[in-house]
Amino acid sequence: MMKFQGKHILSVSQFDREAIAKILQISAQMTPYASRKKRCHVLEGAILSNLFFEPSTRTRVSFGTAFNLLGGSVRETVGQENTSLSKGESLFDTAQVISGYSDVIAMRHPQMHSVDQFALGSTVPVINGGDGANEHPTQALLDLFTIQSEMMHFNKGLDDLNIVLMGDLKHGRTVHSLSKLLSLYDNVKITMVAPKALQMPDSIISTLSDAGHEVVLTETMEGNLYCDVIYQTRIQQERFASKDEAELYRGHFSLNKSVYQKYCQENTVIMHPLPRDSRPEANELDTDLNDLDNLAIFRQAQNGVLVRMALFALTLGVEDQITNYEKPVNWYTNKNL
Repeated sequence: MMKFQGKHILSVSQFDREAIAKILQISAQMTPYASRKKRCHVLEGAILSNLFFEPSTRTRVSFGTAFNLLGGSVRETVGQENTSLSKGESLFDTAQVISGYSDVIAMRHPQMHSVDQFALGSTVPVINGGDGANEHPTQALLDLFTIQSEMMHFNKGLDDLNIVLMGDLKHGRTVHSLSKLLSLYDNVKITMVAPKALQMPDSIISTLSDAGHEVVLTETMEGNLYCDVIYQTRIQQERFASKDEAELYRGHFSLNKSVYQKYCQENTVIMHPLPRDSRPEANELDTDLNDLDNLAIFRQAQNGVLVRMALFALTLGVEDQITNYEKPVNWYTNKNL
């Protein structure tokens, strides 16, 4: 079994099926705290440094919320221009200093492999919150947790899964990391719907193919959406050389209720890492799907708190102490109704 305590979480490549099962198991155990049925103070006195050098809403707030729900305190830095990195300080030096103030660090940075460089200088565990177009391991884990949770309703699991990945697969770090995790399971069919210029990197396709999975590459939605799960992504404009280049592909794979009813299974689950681009010219996931029971995007976002709580508990070695630090919730909440 992988040792989590004191370890960095930088890539999904660190995990085997046993380690993933452990993370998903601990994540499920965090439900009473996230839903405010109970509260937990197992990390009281511990400090998380939340370093987000690239814009983020859900991931940044989710990390902070997860740590707070375990009783810890959060210190945040948002934007590289607000740090000494803008004065020429190296990632190594920044890590040496910030890790001295912290018990654990969550970090997002726009450059690929930058979080790995930062971790070399850190004396405390570093969790990768996304490094450019490279990886987003905690998103992949919460995606896997969501797929497992949604499939349970249909007596299915992570093996024998039929999943469609659609949109900007070239720049989408979420689908890169998720694909690597899916390669660990059995008999998975992955259909990749994207323009040829935005198709999944060859290295990711090879990882899936070499693991014995069926991989279908296509530029057409028609006839290719009949599956267990559709994972839609937005055009990653910030990764393109120019806005004009991004505009060439915006709106090509819009999923709406009409398309869903025409091409999908009755119970096809829809996922999206958010934010979805709801502007008319993009609209990759139409708001007319909001009343669909199988639209899992908001459950998916909430699951991020559970998974990040689990990772904090595991890296700080308190996963077996959680119930010893429970308290009742004494404020009004409608979350557990």
